[in-house]
Parts: sequence; C-alpha cells; structure tokens
Amino acid sequence: MLRFTIALFVCTLAGASISAAAETCSTNPDALGTSRVLTINPGEFSLLGTMQYKQTLPLKDHEVVLTFDDGPLPPFTDIILGTLASQCVKATYFLVGEMARAYPSVVRRIYNEGHTIGTHSEHHPNFQRLSMQRVEREVDGGINSVTAALDDAKALSPFFRVPGFGSTNAIERFLEGKHLVIWSADVDTDDWWRRSTPEAIVQRAMQRLNARGSGIILMHDIHNKTAMALPILLKELKANGYNVVHVVAAGERPTSIPEPIVSSTSDGKPLPAEFTDTSSGKHALATRQNHRIKKHSPSRHHPAHWYYPSGSNVDRMSALGSINDHETHFTEGSLVIRIAPTFLS
Repeated sequence: MLRFTIALFVCTLAGASISAAAETCSTNPDALGTSRVLTINPGEFSLLGTMQYKQTLPLKDHEVVLTFDDGPLPPFTDIILGTLASQCVKATYFLVGEMARAYPSVVRRIYNEGHTIGTHSEHHPNFQRLSMQRVEREVDGGINSVTAALDDAKALSPFFRVPGFGSTNAIERFLEGKHLVIWSADVDTDDWWRRSTPEAIVQRAMQRLNARGSGIILMHDIHNKTAMALPILLKELKANGYNVVHVVAAGERPTSIPEPIVSSTSDGKPLPAEFTDTSSGKHALATRQNHRIKKHSPSRHHPAHWYYPSGSNVDRMSALGSINDHETHFTEGSLVIRIAPTFLS
C-alpha cells in the first residue's frame, strides 16, 4: 500500500495522467456507463486531438471521450443531459461565454450532473480573422462569463477549444501561456450539417470512429438533431464494444454548486434562475446555427474545418427544428418540445 501511495505521488509530481474506475450505474444496470475517469494535468498535455495535432488523449482501444460545443441552449442541452444521465455517461462541455450568461441554471446543471466544463470563447468568432488583442479578449471573456455562471472558479476546468478549430501558432502560444489544455478532436460527427438526420449523424460518427478505434468525439448541444441522435449513438457505442472515458483536470473541484437565485414568489420563496439575459443567447445562436465549411487537410497549422457564421432567420430556425407558421417543434420519446418563433428572432 505504501509503495502504491509513493508511486501515485511521484506520478502526480511528474504531471502524468491518472485513471480511476468510474462508479457503477445503479439506476440502469444495462446502461453504457462511464468505464473510467482520466485525470490530466495541464502541464502534461497542451494540444489534444488528431484532427489538428499529433497528440491525443492516452485512450485504449475502443475508448471514447464525448464532447459538446457551443452551448448551453435549452431545450437541447437539457435533453442531451437527460440522455447522458439515463446511460450514466459523463462528457466534456466547451461552453460559449454569452450562452453561459444567458442560461446560468443550465451551466450549473451540467456541472452538478458530473460533467466537465471548459470554454469555447465569448462569442464564437473566427479567431483567424481577429487581431491577437481581440483573440485574448474572446478567450478571457469566455472564461469570465462561464466562471460567473458557475459562481465558483474552481468548478471550471482549464480546457479550451478554439472556435471552428481556427488556431495559429500565436494563438496556441497565448493559450499555453494561460496554462490551458487546447482540445481539438479525433472524430467529428459533423452534426451541424444542415440536412443531416439523426441516423446520418450516428452512421457518420461510427464509421469514422471504427476507422480509428478510439478517440475524442465532437458534437454540438445546440441542435435538435444531435439531441435526437445521441440515444442512438450511445446504443451503437455499447453494441460495438466501446467504453466511455470521463476526462477531468487535476486539482480540487467543488462537489456541487447551488442554483442561481434571481427572483422570488409572492410568498417570498426564491425561484431558481431559468434565463437571465436571453438576448445574448439569441445573438449567439444567430451567429452559429448555420455553419459554412472550408475543408483542409488536417495538420499542425491547418485545422480540419473552419466555421463561417452566416444565415437568415429561416436558416437558423431550420437548424432548430421543423418549421411552421406558429412554432418550432420536435419529439423526444413522448416529450414534445415547442419553441415560439419569437425566441429565434
């Protein structure tokens, strides 16, 4: 026992990653579950994901890490969280600052349900079109907004994903100087493609994953089709013998964070915050729902894809679901989600 303790202490000092078995899924014995927890030190890894870099996480064959970008955005983030909980699966979220400010209660739900939270800039711009001064403001702004939503700096992991993978040497040096682990991905589901169906997303993800055998999977929790694809994907992962790994940063983290309180009922009882600044959420959604893509061969300096935000209100509404004159809606099991068009304006 003493020998193990000393070895563990030495590994920690050296910045080596440490893995531990995850808890069993008592609520669903047939669940996919989370096979282990991988703790990494920012001093050990700085660039992750073979879509851009040579190094990725030290995963075994048939191990995957699930990641979600661009949120939070109700109701899709909530549906995805429910799906993950039903399968006892933990993921890593890269949140956009202005979305976190708009939906702080969802940010706290993500954390309190055991997921890892990193950041994805303040407004999700194309970094390669910005001056370094503006890039720095985007990075710091995103960190500050997500920290404010969490109300506890220790709850935020030092993980960052550059919007659209639009990185440069200068950007990477800046991020490394802030002791951030820069995440790319190994498997892109391309779930944002406008005409993708949930089935196509799953088929594409499994085909690319099977070709690699393991890796970091990239998805976005702002799309209804992703919310609908996730239960199918988790089922396919289990059927094909894949195990989910939960990645956490070294260091102490709070067990949970209280719900944000912004108002009270007539009898004086506090109400948890649902939305605080939905205007920023609308703006963020408007700039990202319809991505245009420019393909490059993955390499150290050329990202696998860059996002170019654009699109009309119709484009954005189409990204959220089927449209009629009165509402946007889709069905998840027996639950029908309806969103008034005014939310999308």
